[in-house]
Amino acid sequence: MNQILEKMRQMRLGGMAKAFQLTLEADKNESFTPDEMVNHLIEAEWDERYNRKLDRSVKGARFRYKASIEQINYQDNRVDRNQIMRLATCDFINKKQNIILTGSTGIGKSYIASALGHQACSLGYRVLYQHTSKLFSRLKAAKADGTYIKEIAKIEKQHCLIIDDFGIQPLDAASRAALMEIIEDRHGKSSTVFTSQVPVSAWHEIIGEQTIADAILDRIVHDSHRIEMKGESMRKKKNINTEEIID
Repeated sequence: MNQILEKMRQMRLGGMAKAFQLTLEADKNESFTPDEMVNHLIEAEWDERYNRKLDRSVKGARFRYKASIEQINYQDNRVDRNQIMRLATCDFINKKQNIILTGSTGIGKSYIASALGHQACSLGYRVLYQHTSKLFSRLKAAKADGTYIKEIAKIEKQHCLIIDDFGIQPLDAASRAALMEIIEDRHGKSSTVFTSQVPVSAWHEIIGEQTIADAILDRIVHDSHRIEMKGESMRKKKNINTEEIID
């Protein structure tokens, strides 16, 4: 048995080896038929590899929050539960559609975007979370050190790109050009999720340069799922509740 376990480990069948060892230690191996034992070991190895892959995907996505669909707060009708559950199937990624989440600060836009991103990772999609200001700052630095093409290529490979806090400040010429390139590369090929405090009607002004803004918005807004969140800031309500408990 020790030799079998060692061979499993050498073949990098860690999940299988762990399950086999636990079965031996629990003295349950005799209760399995041969086909049941094979199925048990294969299922254990499958689960082990799936969890490792998911951990790598989530780590690589660099989400702002450790979020899940199950933990989304639907109180006060701030967001349509049915719409979120439909999006959680990630069919929008298969259809290369975008999502736009708008609403006031602290209402939970970034959390929902991160939850959808985590869900996409669990279904095997490549996801990348980016805060708008940090994204464009990094791309400007990449232009200077010669890694710009590599950074753009990485973004293009993602099945789902999350651009958080879009519209905090107007785009300068370099950021506008970078956004145009990102959207052009992804249009009709993959999905992009935007969160913004600014309504879509004001995005022309944020982007600037009328012709480029028209081109970008035509690619973003067309066939996008719009989620307009309403209500008070969740952070504000959390602080109030904390104060009530202290008092």
